[in-house]
Order: sequence, then C-alpha cells, then structure tokens
Amino acid sequence: MRRSSGRWRPATRPRWRHRSGSSPPTICSRALGRSSRNVNRSITAARARRAEDSHVSEVGRFGVFLPSYVWEGDGPERARGIKEFARTVEDLGFDSLFITDHLLAAKRFYSVNWLEPLTALGVAAGVTERVRLGTSILIMPLRNPVLLAKELATLQFLSGDRIVLGAGVGWNDAEYEAVGVHKTERGRRTDEVLDIMLPLLEGETVTYHGRYYSVDDVFIEPRTGQRPAVWVGGGSQLADPKSPDLPRFVESVKARTLRADGWIPRPTCPPRDIARDWRELQAFFRANGQDPTELTVAHENFLHLVLTKDPAKAREEQHRAFLKVMSGERGPRYLESVYLFGTPDEIVSALQARIDAGVEQFILHTMTPDPKQLRDWVEEIIPNVTFPASAGPVRRPNRNRVAVAS
Repeated sequence: MRRSSGRWRPATRPRWRHRSGSSPPTICSRALGRSSRNVNRSITAARARRAEDSHVSEVGRFGVFLPSYVWEGDGPERARGIKEFARTVEDLGFDSLFITDHLLAAKRFYSVNWLEPLTALGVAAGVTERVRLGTSILIMPLRNPVLLAKELATLQFLSGDRIVLGAGVGWNDAEYEAVGVHKTERGRRTDEVLDIMLPLLEGETVTYHGRYYSVDDVFIEPRTGQRPAVWVGGGSQLADPKSPDLPRFVESVKARTLRADGWIPRPTCPPRDIARDWRELQAFFRANGQDPTELTVAHENFLHLVLTKDPAKAREEQHRAFLKVMSGERGPRYLESVYLFGTPDEIVSALQARIDAGVEQFILHTMTPDPKQLRDWVEEIIPNVTFPASAGPVRRPNRNRVAVAS
C-alpha cells in the first residue's frame, strides 16, 4: 500500500485474533506449588460466594510488573532473580508480565533507575511460554517508528504472538532532552509513530511524510500472524503541584485510544476519576462510531502486601518498601491516596472500587523482587476480589485500526 503525505488512512481489513488456547488458569493448589488445606478451603469458599453473585474472579485477570529496578551493586544474582520472578509469574497463573520504561532516572518520583524494557522482555520471553508480555507504558516520542516496529515484530515472532504494547507520551523532561526531542512535541510525535508503526506491524508497505518522520516504501520482517495488541495510557490523575502533567483527561489521548485495543488509566487516577474518564471515553467512542465494549480497560498500580490486620503497622512497613523504589517528595498522604495501601481487606476494597469504576484487568508493581509477594497476592487478595459477569474477556481480538483526523 502506498501512502500520501500526512496521516495514513486504513484499508478495511479483518481483525487479527489472539492465538486460540485455554482460558487463563484459575487459582489452584498445584499452580501455587503448595498444598495448604486452609488456603484451598478459603479459596473454595470465596468461589462459592462469587458463584452465588454471578461474578467471576481469577488470577488470569491480573498481570505483574517485572521488578526491573536497578539498584547500585546489582550483579549476576539479581539478573538470575529476575528470570526466576518471570517464571513464577507464569507458574502462578497470572495473565501477563509487564515492564515500565524510563530512559533516565526520574528522581522527583523514583529513587531507582530501570532496565531497558524491550531487551528485558526478550529475556522474559525466553523463560516463559504462556504469559503475555507488555509495556506500560513505552514512551513513544523517544523512539524511531521503523526501528520500534522492527523491535516489536521481532519480540512478537520470538515470543509466539504474546506482546502487548502499552503506549504513551511520557512526562520526564530529562528524557526528551537526552534524545533531542522537545517535550511540547510529545503528543504529535506519538501520533506519527503510531501512524507509521501500526501498518508496518500489520505487514504493509508504508510511505509516510509527516512533520517529524518521513519514510518511503518501507516494510519490515518478520511479518507475524498478528500485530501486538496496543493499549494507550493516559487520563486524569489526582492533582499534585509537583506533577509535570495536567490532571485532566485530554482530548488527544481519547483520540489516540480510538486506534487502540485497550486503555490504561494512570496509576495516580483514583477510582472516582477512573469512572468519570471511562464514561467520557465511552461517549467519545460512540460519537466517533466506535464500540467501547471492544476496548480492554487495564489499570496499573503499586502494591506491597503486608499480612497484618493492623492498619498502622501495614502502612508503616509499606512506606518503607515504597521508599526503596519511589522518592519521598510527594509525601505519604499523596501516595496513600493513589496507590494500594493498608491491610489485605483494605487493599481488596481498593481494588474492588476500581473494578466498580470499570477496570477489567490489573497490572501490579511489586516493591521488591521477592516472588513471595506474588504468592501472598494469590492467597490473600485475588480470591476475595470479584469481577462482574459483564466484564469483557481477558484476551479480546485486536480491533480494526481507525483513522484519526488531523
């Protein structure tokens, strides 16, 4: 297909579908690698309660972030631990393994730096077979669209069509400056990257002349059976004077989501704002002739589980764990307002509030590379979280591409 200058316009084409296969595993003692009768009884009871309420709850609606933090002094043991963590995520039956993207340290918000995400996902692909492998989010304006398409196509090929591209514009001024991009260009650059990258990933030959990127008769290989799913990140967040971003759901993000398969609300977006954003996005889809029920709503957040019924003790230990990854600049009150804090019961309630707001899947960060956290989540949190029977399937088909007006 040849393309004229400006944004590409998609041809009508069939949807690609995810590989067929069994439903994501539900919680069982074998998946846990343990045979605790008490745990099994509690899980059975929780399932019975959910069945009465016509609800569904499964570990397959949860994804986990790879603990890709870089601490001073990390060595070979840490690298081996990351691989073992990825295996544990798969063994426990989680749906997906995600990774965050920061080119440089973001000292105002984090106390660590991070591994390069696509390289790390390649390693994770080599030690897993089933879990989806995603980014949340990959900062699009930092990347060349053709090179990115090649990298993603390679990952999709090597992983067996398991890649989910969580895409966004980013926010850290230093990262744009390091690659010679002005922050004010980030939205338009992101749209142009998607304009070029999406058709390349669908096996098309692309000619495109935009404001920032130009290509002529370009195609890439490998050409995989389906393109990676694309989830767009963005939306409102709890207002914070220290934040470099606006707190509202901007129209350009809504427009970007029209061409995506999923939407990732910000981790700093409280449940009431997720609900409002989701209503706005559904109305925006319908106004543009699109079906919002085809969109996956997946929420990213941070959790360090402390097995205690004492709220003060839980928060004290959680703040210590958070400060190993995050800076203390935003303060404990803000952290507790947007992230998952408190006793197991409080965390279940916080997750449930987000489900009630429209969230269908969760992607959770651990604050430690210790996989015991994952087992604790599966035993103490996930059995008590319920999703409505109306929640969409965990793995939807990829949507048709949609042209976005300039």
